[in-house]
Amino acid sequence: MTEMLYMPNVEANYIREWEANVMAKGEDWVELDKTAFYPEGGGQPSDTGWIDWAMGRVRVKSVTKKGGVRHFVEGLVPEGKVHCVLDWDRRFGHMRMHTAQHIVSGVVFDRFGARTVGNQLYHDKARVDFHPIKFSQEQLAAIEQEANEIISRNLEVQITQELRSELEKRVNEERCNLDLIPKSVSNLRVIEVAGFDVCPCAGTHVRNTNELGKVHILDCESKGKDRCRLTYELI
Repeated sequence: MTEMLYMPNVEANYIREWEANVMAKGEDWVELDKTAFYPEGGGQPSDTGWIDWAMGRVRVKSVTKKGGVRHFVEGLVPEGKVHCVLDWDRRFGHMRMHTAQHIVSGVVFDRFGARTVGNQLYHDKARVDFHPIKFSQEQLAAIEQEANEIISRNLEVQITQELRSELEKRVNEERCNLDLIPKSVSNLRVIEVAGFDVCPCAGTHVRNTNELGKVHILDCESKGKDRCRLTYELI
C-alpha cells in the first residue's frame, strides 16, 4: 500500500518534495510506495505536480484512490526511484480553503442549526451546501463577520488520530457529521481548530488560522427546499 505522507500531523501537510519508488504503472498512471499528493475526495480536488528522475520529468495531472493510489501522468515514468514535487500554490490554496470551510460550517451550525450537506473546494474559492436554512442578507453578513473574528484569534490547527469511542464523548455528532461515517470506522483522523472546531476529516489543512486571510462570501443560491449554497473566497 502507498504511504500517505500528509496524513499523520499538520506539519506533514507542508511536505513539498520527497523521494519515492515506483511500485506499479500503466500507460498513463503510476503507483508509488509513498506520496504527499492528495487523491481527490471529500470535496477536495487532487493535487497536481511533477515526477522527476535523472533523465526526465512528467506532469502529474490528477490522483485518485480507485484501485490503489494512482497518479495520472502526461508521459511515461521509468521503474525505480523518482523525485516528486507538488504544485505548491494549488495545494496551499486547498489547505486554506479547507480549514476555512470547517470554520464557516461551524459558525452556520452554531448560529442557525444548519448542517453541512455538501462542499467543493478549489484553490481560489469554495462552496458549501447547508440544510435546513434560507439565508437572509443579514445572516450572511453575520456569518462572514463571525468567521473572520474566529480567524483573527490566530488559532492553532492540529491533526491527530483518535478512537471513535473517545471522539463521540466530546463532539456534537451532527455538527461534525460524525453520524454519517460508518460505525465500522473506529479510528479517525481528526482536525481540531483550537477552542472552536473538532471534526473527522482526511483533507489537508494549515497550521494556524493566521494563514487564511479573511472570508468573503461571494454568492448564496437556493439548491432546493431549505437548502442553500454559499460560495466564498479568502482575501
